[in-house]
Amino acid sequence: MLETGTMASDDESLALLLFLACMAFGSLLLLFAQPPFGQDLGYHDFADQRVFLGIPNFFDIISNLPFVIVGAAGVNFCLRNPLPELRIAWWSFFAGVALVGPGSAFYHWIPDNASLVIDRLPMAVAFMGLMTALIGEYAGARIGKILLAPALILGLMSVLYWHWFDDLRLYAWVQFFPLGVLPIVALLLRRRYTGQGFLVTALLCYILAKVAESHDHDIFTLTHELVSGHTLKHLLAASAGLAVLLMLQRRTRAA
Repeated sequence: MLETGTMASDDESLALLLFLACMAFGSLLLLFAQPPFGQDLGYHDFADQRVFLGIPNFFDIISNLPFVIVGAAGVNFCLRNPLPELRIAWWSFFAGVALVGPGSAFYHWIPDNASLVIDRLPMAVAFMGLMTALIGEYAGARIGKILLAPALILGLMSVLYWHWFDDLRLYAWVQFFPLGVLPIVALLLRRRYTGQGFLVTALLCYILAKVAESHDHDIFTLTHELVSGHTLKHLLAASAGLAVLLMLQRRTRAA
């Protein structure tokens, strides 16, 4: 069974909420103390611009299909398995992953800042859904339930804030704050399920995806124009989502 219960007492839950709030506001204050930075327009100049079957940037577009497959499989799993109270958080994560596919494909058809908004909105939903689901599983479903709506709203607003003001600071926070807070929560609280190795795999895949993204042209050259770094980024990021799904499918309650 994949039940979700409350692990902490009311006092412990309140203390953890205050701790998470301090981490969130503290990191936001630190980030917004830095100068704003906008989207580098050179980001849209992808290495692999080959046209195939009349589709521009074909491989950067078709490599989004795994997002749809993994996300749809995850949504189906959430609908068919008992994930009480955290079901919506997990569903949000996998729905976001599924929507990254068409969103990213749309962006890569005509890559510019306007189409990038459509790409980043579902990514923000996926980041926040995963963060709240995992916090809820470690700290108790009540905390996950409290955090979900504000986290999703903040994620969506981070993309719109960038779009309106060309300032990526808040979106950067949405991407990277979960990577900082989740290990701390995992260290502070007892794990409730087996299969945590899948989360480590997901993290490594995501890190490799960011590395591949930042070396788009280099990888395209090194592979003799077989595959670009950005195409690999899509495959690796989708693999991270798959690792999370496998964790949910195969885990059992920890002893």
